[in-house]
Amino acid sequence: MIKLLRFTGIVMLMAAVAISGCRTGNDIVPPVVTQVDTPVKHYQYKGFYLLNEGNMGSNKSTLDFFDFTSGLYKKNIYAEANPTVVKELGDVGNDVQIYGNKLFAVINVSNKVEVMDANTVKRIGQIGLLNCRYITFANGKAYISSYAGPVLIDPRSPIGIVAEVDTATLQITRKVEVGYQPEEMAVVDGKLYVANSGGYRPPTYDSTISVIDLSTFKEIKKITVDINLHRLKADRDGDLYVTSRGDYYNRPSALYLVDTKTDAVKKRFPMAASNLCISGDTAYVYGSEYSYNTASWRINYGMINVKTETIIPGSFITDGTERAIKMPYGIMVDPETKDVYVTDARDYVSSGVLYCFNRQGKKRWSVTTGDIPGHFVFLPVTQ
Repeated sequence: MIKLLRFTGIVMLMAAVAISGCRTGNDIVPPVVTQVDTPVKHYQYKGFYLLNEGNMGSNKSTLDFFDFTSGLYKKNIYAEANPTVVKELGDVGNDVQIYGNKLFAVINVSNKVEVMDANTVKRIGQIGLLNCRYITFANGKAYISSYAGPVLIDPRSPIGIVAEVDTATLQITRKVEVGYQPEEMAVVDGKLYVANSGGYRPPTYDSTISVIDLSTFKEIKKITVDINLHRLKADRDGDLYVTSRGDYYNRPSALYLVDTKTDAVKKRFPMAASNLCISGDTAYVYGSEYSYNTASWRINYGMINVKTETIIPGSFITDGTERAIKMPYGIMVDPETKDVYVTDARDYVSSGVLYCFNRQGKKRWSVTTGDIPGHFVFLPVTQ
């Protein structure tokens, strides 16, 4: 099976779909535990969860956990905690977040958000939502973006929605239409910002950010940015950094800066940007850009000073390890140690790799993960 482009609401090339039977509690694979590091003292976090997307169509999304106290990396922990759950997490894990004492995993193709206890990973419940994508929170509510239609590239695909969910009852309370194939979101000053991709409608991509007033839960405006938007992160000043994936032909990927005080684009950074993590005054960015014109990938690593809004020269990986990373797919920065974690999806069909770099960009360790590792969330010590 050869996968040239990962399907995340964009054009996908797939030679075949991996086939896997449904699993039950009778054939559970126990977690694989690996000592990858000596314990590193953390005061705010116990460790982090890593959600592996899994190959589409195979129900192979899995959850891993890295324990800061022991230095142990534990693979596939959901199955052991929930032995009676058929198909385990399900098909394509697209986002993972913690709110209160609950862990929320967005399982895209299974049309659900799996809700677990943040400490034990035992299932609490589910939120059913068609083709759900990303999740964020504010004031006791969860906000989930949804393509609101089947997994299908179609110029007639429906307009997307954001669903509001009460985090206590796990019931959907309100819905609002946004743009086509909405992706990542952020809440700033009582407004929800939603990146719209239009990824099912090439070459007629969406190019807007929807702005939702949370009190009325209505779209109050759209901000035009660039085509095929995806990632959207807010810095501590309330500015938004949003990625455009381009069209994979002649319109390149880029990163944009949006001022939420004026709700207008104020800067374009001419760099391929697939994902980013903002830590303090630094945005850590990687790009993995595919071109149909050349049938090749362009991969880059960079940083932006979000205070001065300028590109920092060089890469956040400084020891040459980037040459071993075949396909960067996820990124997170430890808020305490400033270690940088980068995942490698490799060939999209076999186990991935998680790399840990110190703040100087030197590799500290690496470990084998589940298939297509991509999404992180830190577990607070208060949980």
